[in-house]
Amino acid sequence: MANTLSMPNRVCAVSFKDIRGVRHSTEVQAESLYEAVVAAMTVFRQDPWLDVIGPATVLDVEIREPSTTHSLSLQQVQRWLDGATTNPAEATRKARLKMMLVQKR
Repeated sequence: MANTLSMPNRVCAVSFKDIRGVRHSTEVQAESLYEAVVAAMTVFRQDPWLDVIGPATVLDVEIREPSTTHSLSLQQVQRWLDGATTNPAEATRKARLKMMLVQKR
């Protein structure tokens, strides 16, 4: 049943505007909005041109093919990661994403 609930990887453009008003963007592959934000944070944290991204920062997620856009704050992602899981596959995915999110540059 877990296989029918998982979404296929999709290409997502994740972006945010920093405190100076500069928009930063990266492209990642993910199965969910939350996974897209965590994967993008991994990329952003490796970028020497970016300052620390605060928990209230809103990240825009544009899903390609078909194109849709969503906005989530890091706080929302953290709450989802810390929340209850509905099945073992989701618990495993959340644990993996938590580890990615806490990794430093």
